[in-house]
Amino acid sequence: MTFALASFTDGVAASMAAAVVVLASQFAAGQEPPKNFVMHDAPKPVAAINFDDAQGRSRSLAEFKGKVVLLNIWATWCGPCRKEMPALDRLQAALGGPEFEVVALSIDRGGTDAVRKFFADIGIRTLAMYLDSSGQALRTLSALGLPTTLLIDREGREIGRLIGPAEWDSPEMIEFVRCVVAKGDAAKTAKDPATAVPPLCAARSPDLPASGTRTNTQP
Repeated sequence: MTFALASFTDGVAASMAAAVVVLASQFAAGQEPPKNFVMHDAPKPVAAINFDDAQGRSRSLAEFKGKVVLLNIWATWCGPCRKEMPALDRLQAALGGPEFEVVALSIDRGGTDAVRKFFADIGIRTLAMYLDSSGQALRTLSALGLPTTLLIDREGREIGRLIGPAEWDSPEMIEFVRCVVAKGDAAKTAKDPATAVPPLCAARSPDLPASGTRTNTQP
């Protein structure tokens, strides 16, 4: 009886230890940048860009200061951009609010009508419509192709960049963005405002985009 009880106890302890390891691994994964998301060692200034909203009003990135921004530069003629847009919409639905926003900036020369039709066709519900028909943002931000996505902190500085499409609504990505937003909120009261991304959200540099990652360049 004593041997059986000891075996049972050892089995329970082993199972609990295994569960802790799994949970710890999942937590750690959520703190690190998803593959291909290149996080900078220090924040970088973002050049000023101007664009229009759905009502034709002039807007700028400075207006988003105070929240974490995921700036996605795209166009309706870009195949990978079209494919990832619903995932960006779901990311905005999951995390968008006073602390975070996905800013999907189209460089379509066809104007707001082309973007509005595309949004309607694929059922975009939560993303706001922003347009830079001149395409100047692509050059100003040194975007090498489409889509290009910048992760911008509450001070308006670039802390990460991803070239090419991504699964923006994947559990890994959502947990990573949630971590950046949460740590950025805590950093508002920190003594060192120059900190880019807390170590738990960027434990190590991820792999660079694979050579097979598809991007489009402006026609």
